[in-house]
Formats: sequence, C-alpha cells, structure tokens
Amino acid sequence: MESLNRMAIELVDEAIDFADVLGTGAYELGNEATVLDFGVDFDGGVEAGILLTEIQTGGLATVQSRMGEVAGAPMRYVELSTDHPDLALLCSQKAGWELSVQDFEGLGSGPARALVGTEDVFHRVGYHDAFDLTVLTIESDALPGEAVAEQVAELAEVNESSVFLVGFRTASIAGSVSIAARAAELAAFRLTELGYDPTDIVSASGTAPVAPIAASEEKAMARTNDALAYGGEVQLTVREDFDRFDEVPSVAAEQYGEPFADIYDTIEWDFHELDEGVFAPAKVTIDVIGGPTYVHGETNEELLAESFEL
Repeated sequence: MESLNRMAIELVDEAIDFADVLGTGAYELGNEATVLDFGVDFDGGVEAGILLTEIQTGGLATVQSRMGEVAGAPMRYVELSTDHPDLALLCSQKAGWELSVQDFEGLGSGPARALVGTEDVFHRVGYHDAFDLTVLTIESDALPGEAVAEQVAELAEVNESSVFLVGFRTASIAGSVSIAARAAELAAFRLTELGYDPTDIVSASGTAPVAPIAASEEKAMARTNDALAYGGEVQLTVREDFDRFDEVPSVAAEQYGEPFADIYDTIEWDFHELDEGVFAPAKVTIDVIGGPTYVHGETNEELLAESFEL
C-alpha cells in the first residue's frame, strides 16, 4: 500500500499553495517545521474543512458536502466514503494522539500516527508507514509551536523540518466540517473494539450534519459530538457476519439520549469516565457480503435541534 504520509503531504502542498482561497494560513517555525492554520487565527471555511478531512484520511477517502435538514431547518451535511476503511479511518483519521507538551494540549489525528504505530489498531491492521515527511492535524484552541514539532519528529523518527502540523479549533468551520466527517470512523472503530477484524471491513460511507459554530470550545465539543451520536448515519460493507453489530450505534451506550453538554458536565469533563460506546454514529447499516443486511440505531432530530439551538 502507498504511504499514507506521502499522499497526505501532496494534499498539504495543495493547502499551502491555495491558502488564500481556502482562508487558511501557513508559516515556518524556528526549527523549520511548518504550521498550517485551518481555524485558529484564520477563519477557514467549508472547503478548508473538506481538505482537512482528506489530509486526515491520508488521501484515501472521498469527501463532499451537501444540503439536508435538521428538524425542518436547512443544514449542511458532510459525506465521506472510502474503500480502505482500515487505513483511512483507523490508521489515519482516528484522533488517537493525545498531545501534552509544556503548556500545549491537543488531540492529534492523521497519518503521523502511522509512523509511530504503537496503538493496538496498527497491530490488528498490520500496517506501519515509512516516509521521510509527516503530517499531524491537531484539534486545539491554540496553534502548536516548536516543542510540539520536536515531539512529533522524535516519535515519528523524522527531521523537525519534515513535520507539518495542521491546527484547528473545534469551534471553527473547518473543525465542525471535519468532525462531522468522522461518522464512518466512529462506526469502524466501535466495531473493531467489539472484537471484529478491521481488515474485514471492506468499505465505509458516513454522513452527519455540520454543527453550527459555537462560542466556546467546550460547547463546540458538545455540539459536534451530538451531530455524530444523534445525526450520524453510516453504511459498512463487511466480509464476515458478527453477533454484536447491534452494539455499534450510539443507542447502545448507557448515556444515550442525553446531550453531550449534560454528559460532560456530569463527569466534570473527565473523558476517561465516559462509556466509549457513546462515541458512535446514530444509525448504522451493515451489509455482509453474501449474507444478511442489518440496520441498527436511530437518529434523534429533536435532540439535535436542542443542541444546535434551532
């Protein structure tokens, strides 16, 4: 398989070349690492969010926006499809890198994870990338600096000048778009956590509404997760049947039916206290090749309308 980082770097080059059109920014740090601003000091936009998602999936997903409705209100949706869900979603898009460097905190996703390859999912998929350039996208309310680039370079075993960091706030257009594009990734990860072989997920498609941009990072985190858990819809095509498909959608979680703002308040924002099953799409169709097709879960437009303040 082609290097995820090589394909993502091609998209990063595109982002740098068309920064003015995308409403984004790019600059070089003192250690020659490059930072791209997709929604911290720059506004970004829908197209920036789509390109951000393409970078996060290592160029192995088709991403587009469309118009739909939530509780009768016109609303933008994002759609993502991939025929390489194990690589694009689990080995790249998944936000599996928790960054804590000096006073910087952020959540990393993208193909840099595949150069490190220590997460269990890489062993299960059997993939480890090798390339001399790397890109990590970082969800944070601040842009990463030299110390973050140094840590990424050290763990990914590349030069600091070979590191590209794409920063965005949750409460930004690009952030809201890219998080809405995670519906299929959440389903694939949840299925894998239940014991399913990730290499038996042949293709995946997902869609979710783009949450309105909130006034704070905390509110944005709640809204974007509501968009997925109560508005996300996914179709998976898989090779093998499984007796736990009904546990994939968010309806299987203990906290189902509560807005994420309330869930977060209850646990005082300690994410380690959360039932992982709550991070799942609302509704899932699973098509077993040569076998049955299952449909589990349901969307909840009333809760979405409340969360989005429609």
